[in-house]
Amino acid sequence: MTNSTEQDHAPVTVIGLGPMGLALAGAFLDHGHTTTVWNRSPRKADDLVAKGAHRAETVTDAVTASSVLVVCVKDYEAMYGILGQAGDALAGRTLINLGSGTPEEAREAVAWAAERGIHYLDGAIMVPPFAVGNPEAVFLYSGSKTVFDAQQATLSSVGGTTFLGDDPILAVLYNTALLGLMYSTLNGYLHAAALVGTAGVEVAKFAEIANGWFLPSVVNAYLGANAAEIDKGEYSGAQGSMEMNLTALEHIVRSSEEQGADAELPRQMKALAERAISAGYGPNSYMAVIELFKKPAGNA
Repeated sequence: MTNSTEQDHAPVTVIGLGPMGLALAGAFLDHGHTTTVWNRSPRKADDLVAKGAHRAETVTDAVTASSVLVVCVKDYEAMYGILGQAGDALAGRTLINLGSGTPEEAREAVAWAAERGIHYLDGAIMVPPFAVGNPEAVFLYSGSKTVFDAQQATLSSVGGTTFLGDDPILAVLYNTALLGLMYSTLNGYLHAAALVGTAGVEVAKFAEIANGWFLPSVVNAYLGANAAEIDKGEYSGAQGSMEMNLTALEHIVRSSEEQGADAELPRQMKALAERAISAGYGPNSYMAVIELFKKPAGNA
């Protein structure tokens, strides 16, 4: 087993030099790793080479340069297409896949790697490129605990190392779930800013109140405090029932319509509350909407 001191400066190959791949390779270089890089467009490596990275001429050269391969490309199919060029040179290497995809693709990747004698770990990057290299940067990993333990010190060069479990789908599943949360939150914020904007309120002015209200009143009060109750399926409506929330949602829809703002998003939220009430959750809290999300709409 490689000891942590050796891992701290172990040679690494980074394949894929989009904005995130460039950041990954740069972080490895900054932490003293001998870093080899490859990209379909070789010139993308120019700045890294100037800082000390080695530019591989071929995929096979990239693979054979290091025992650890970090791949950050568009999707799993792109990874297969690139690494397939290396053939038998892949055997015995450790592959850390930091691309994106779906849970089923993650399962298939484990089988694909096993067939080629590759030690495989799936990962997800939950920060923008500029945050890579910060110890607080959120990186998620799942799959082989043996592979994770062997490479944790190396992986710490690019950010935090959170291991989610031995089910290989967990990293990509968390990734898509968290991104869904992000986009839903951003859409809600942007709709809210557009709605108050109909009265000439600037976004910066609205943000002064919205940002200070959202964390304690929504994130802390709902998302954090109610997590255990949600796991238990307990949705007490003592502090506000689904019917009460429907009234608020109706007001958001009507206000949007009256002010000439797009009302599609609040209509969708109102429809969810109406579905929950029809399913018998009227007296419960809004948290009961999760029961609708647990199954396809037609089976709710």
